[in-house]
Amino acid sequence: MQTNNDVRHDWTENEVRALFELPFNDLLFRAQSVHRQHFDPNQVQVSTLLSIKTGSCPEDCKYCPQSAHYDTGLEKQRLMEVEAVLAKARQAKDAGSTRFCMGAAWKHPTERDMPYVLEMVKGVKEMGLETCMTLGMLKENQAQQLAEAGLDYYNHNLDTSPEFYDKIITTRTYQDRLDTLGHVRGAGMKICSGGILGMGETARDRIGLLRQLANLPQQPESVPINMLVKVEGTPLENVEDLDPLEFIRNIAVARIMMPKSHVRLSAGREQMSDELQAMAFFAGANSVFYGECLLTTPNPETHRDIQLFKRLGINMEQRIEASDAEQAQAISRDLQAQQDSALFYEAAN
Repeated sequence: MQTNNDVRHDWTENEVRALFELPFNDLLFRAQSVHRQHFDPNQVQVSTLLSIKTGSCPEDCKYCPQSAHYDTGLEKQRLMEVEAVLAKARQAKDAGSTRFCMGAAWKHPTERDMPYVLEMVKGVKEMGLETCMTLGMLKENQAQQLAEAGLDYYNHNLDTSPEFYDKIITTRTYQDRLDTLGHVRGAGMKICSGGILGMGETARDRIGLLRQLANLPQQPESVPINMLVKVEGTPLENVEDLDPLEFIRNIAVARIMMPKSHVRLSAGREQMSDELQAMAFFAGANSVFYGECLLTTPNPETHRDIQLFKRLGINMEQRIEASDAEQAQAISRDLQAQQDSALFYEAAN
């Protein structure tokens, strides 16, 4: 096996399995050692995600409350006005986020919607925030348009292994997802791509997911690792819970296999104790979604994250400098905005 300094694209199933089978303490020590070679171990990148179009998605992803195939009681909302999106981006920046992600419940964006989406990207970019979008599948020309508008990242998760994929989604293929990632890379944008754990997959499927991500021609710059949030009305509402320590093992193995990527502790944080989140950061997670909601599922409130970071001695990456009073005022404004509107969301599934 090559050294931890190498970014590899030729991981075998047996090599990845060997990592998972390491004693827990040995695995975490190795992951933390790799992490320190490439990142400040006490710094976390903070992103905010806004749902710019909610519900009525034609996809049948069995984990998703936004699918039109399931009755989850979700209130459907049309594409937001550009100015409303930009107002939310300003609030996110005031609260300390450095990246603003915009997600739409589409199988793919239509040509009719593209001009509005492009204006959102341009407006957020002008604020000095990094920009990210998740809009479903992209055609090559759409990826190019987004890149020209200033989009930094495109999120498109692989979700699980190729072998387990059709047990979760039938309305698009695994190759469709890989093709979209190829269009994004071809347009010169960065990739945010990860998966969801706890959907009833096997250990071999979790190995397969990380192999797919690490063996891409260029590894994703951001790798969200989601814990399934079970939503009533979806086919996975009663699936068996994943062992929390197995979740941490996946964070650690992702860090070792993708040493230069930001590994994002994503959906499911609302159900995680502070101790489990701290262990995830030690295992190599160094990015979070910030705020009360993760698209349409709960996420720890902003002030809880601030408190946890302070207790752990963690700083937010490229945080806007401000006095304690100014930071408190920004957090208060952000929380009030979240209470006033159900449109402020965070996290790409």
